[in-house]
Amino acid sequence: MTLEEKIGQLAQPFGWTCYTRQADGTVALTDSFKRRAAAGGVGSLYGTLRADPWTGVTLETGLSPAEGAQLVNEMQAYALEHGRHGIPILFGEECSHGHMAIGATVFPVPISIGSMWNPDLYRELCRAVALETRSQGGAATYSPVLDVVRDPRWGRTEECYGEDPYLTSVLGRAAVEGLQGPSGDLGADDAILATLKHFAAYGSSEGGRNSAPVHMGPRELHEIDLLPFRHAVDAGARSVMTAYNEIDGVPCTTNRHLLQDILRDAWGFDGFVITDCGALGLLTAGQNTAEDGAEASAQALRAGVDMEMSGEMFDRHLLSAVHSGRLGEADVDLAVRRVLELKFELDLFERPFADPDRARQVIGSGKHRELARRAAAQSLVLLKNDGGVLPLARSAFDSSGGRAGLDGSSAGTDLPEGFGRIAVIGPNADAPYNQLGDYTSPQPDGAITTVLGGLRAALGDAAGERVLHAPGCRIRGESREGFPAALACAEQADAIVLVLGGSSARDFGEGTIDLQTGASVVTGDSWNDMECGEGIDRSTLNLAGVQLELAQEIHKLGKPVIVVYINGRPIAEPWIAEHIPAILEAWYPGQEGGHAIADALLGDVNPSGRLTLGIPKHVGQLPVYHYKRRTRGKRYLEDDFEAQYPFGFGLSYTSFDYSNIRLDRSSIEADGQAVVSVDIRNTGSRAGEEVAQLYVSDLAASVVRPEKMLKGFRKIALEPGQSRTVFFPIGREQLEFVGPDLTWIVEPGNFRLTVGPSSVEGLSIELAVHADKPAAR
Repeated sequence: MTLEEKIGQLAQPFGWTCYTRQADGTVALTDSFKRRAAAGGVGSLYGTLRADPWTGVTLETGLSPAEGAQLVNEMQAYALEHGRHGIPILFGEECSHGHMAIGATVFPVPISIGSMWNPDLYRELCRAVALETRSQGGAATYSPVLDVVRDPRWGRTEECYGEDPYLTSVLGRAAVEGLQGPSGDLGADDAILATLKHFAAYGSSEGGRNSAPVHMGPRELHEIDLLPFRHAVDAGARSVMTAYNEIDGVPCTTNRHLLQDILRDAWGFDGFVITDCGALGLLTAGQNTAEDGAEASAQALRAGVDMEMSGEMFDRHLLSAVHSGRLGEADVDLAVRRVLELKFELDLFERPFADPDRARQVIGSGKHRELARRAAAQSLVLLKNDGGVLPLARSAFDSSGGRAGLDGSSAGTDLPEGFGRIAVIGPNADAPYNQLGDYTSPQPDGAITTVLGGLRAALGDAAGERVLHAPGCRIRGESREGFPAALACAEQADAIVLVLGGSSARDFGEGTIDLQTGASVVTGDSWNDMECGEGIDRSTLNLAGVQLELAQEIHKLGKPVIVVYINGRPIAEPWIAEHIPAILEAWYPGQEGGHAIADALLGDVNPSGRLTLGIPKHVGQLPVYHYKRRTRGKRYLEDDFEAQYPFGFGLSYTSFDYSNIRLDRSSIEADGQAVVSVDIRNTGSRAGEEVAQLYVSDLAASVVRPEKMLKGFRKIALEPGQSRTVFFPIGREQLEFVGPDLTWIVEPGNFRLTVGPSSVEGLSIELAVHADKPAAR
């Protein structure tokens, strides 16, 4: 291979720029693509099937599932026929919560996935994503996101599982196993290459601002932010994406200690490393650690980067970096070898083509829609239910005008004329894109079920005039012109479902997209409701616009109000927490979210989600993550440190009792193992699922430790009156921490083990660990 051909394997241009849709509906490859492919310069393409405002691909100009597969085949065939070496293209696609292509299933976002506390269901979901993506020819994806969220004001909170490193590690492993397949055979026709991102500490940026500096010592970095990556590499991940941020002044894209010493040498990673889009440009304009593009490219490759997403800097500067002596051709050869090895493992040389018929059958299938609905239902977190307002009884909406009350009880004769009516109000009550999250493709009419649509579908003929609707206001903006109609609607109803929150729906307006990275750009335009997503960080966690005021006006009517939050980051609204009797956190629940929410409101689903982020009373309390250190202090002058809703919290329509915590032995060696168990009983009248959580406290250590850390969980289903014993192993994985010399150790001493329904309650027992000296590895 010539040096130019080698560089072609390391650059990843934007795939959507390589074709055009003609007036007659046919698709044609661009001349620039043909020239590049003939020169051996198309080793990989990014987002060929991506459709969104950044790409400019719409429902009208985009491709159906079968057409997408046909396009990939045409591009692949051209590259194989006209390139000198017959090297196939690696197509990389976005799959944060479903393949970001027209027609693909839109699953709940990762923060919703975390709230399920169900790695088995998530693994199944990832299998579906892999099948849909590979059927169109996508062989690599840029997920899972393993960032640990420290400050939820960050706009990309929705893309993460939450604040906890252990939970993120478990779900990251499930994602790798689901995307790459149970056997790890990347050549299978339902497997895709998982890319771990963003390496590293991207979720710990200063002030919750995207790509801002990270201030962190090496112990904390290893113990918190690197832990999920280590577990995912152990699960077989073969691709890693660098983060935009710097750590202690060193950009992750050029951090050889991260990319070589830790990732490859210590962990044994043997895949390839790709940059995030535009990251090399930051080295010359922003971080300013390189004087020009050639130096930036050389720094990245020497540090351990193998491929550049976008390819802009490698295309323009890598050749001159070699010719000027800033980089050796052997460095290029090493990166090319890593890329080619993965292409062989993906079986692209033997089976480079997609199957359009299969794509047509599996993408957006009924089976996958049902899976999306199950995932959405599992992720719903019931934050408050005073007086048993929920669930609403279906009998209250009997189209015959039956006499049952909203709780199913019999009612008197003096019922109001509007008895049995429910008002669905709020800016997210019937806004399809607002419940999907960022990294979502355009959706045809009818593909997304909103809360309003879900309730109408669930009640069927009974819905009729009994399910009323008014938006009331927008997510953002100060207009109250919708208040009168919303209040009039609510006046006619017996119960009000108020659907508030946020939006990560990207806009097609000129100037709202960073054309280099694809991130959204903050805008003050009144028509723009986006207040979350990549590039949209906030200084507060309050509801935007006049949503709180709408809630307060609705509350004055004196009727039962249920708030449903649809959002990408926690909402801190003390007034709502105090005055509204029922609150359901739905996050961005995906295309079937409206069905799942309706099922929960009507009692067909018993909410079993649990928070993976602590929700503060107000933003001034941040951070409120649960693994705070003992030295953090006691309180502020105005308030304490305690979250409004703590990590692991979530209510149910039933109740659970924990009893009889015990250990099978009271002490172990540092490398020994014990088992802690507890009995859990469903003491209510409904079937439900409980998430039993194990927290470990090291009572005395050689370094300052967190008060407690999550080290295990089990989600179990119990019928009314049923009991079950839950077991947790206690060994090195649960007891170790990073010592002063940056090795993982178990020190002798006493450990408190707590098992309960959240991070702030449970039953405790102590375990003694003894050894002559710390056991290092």
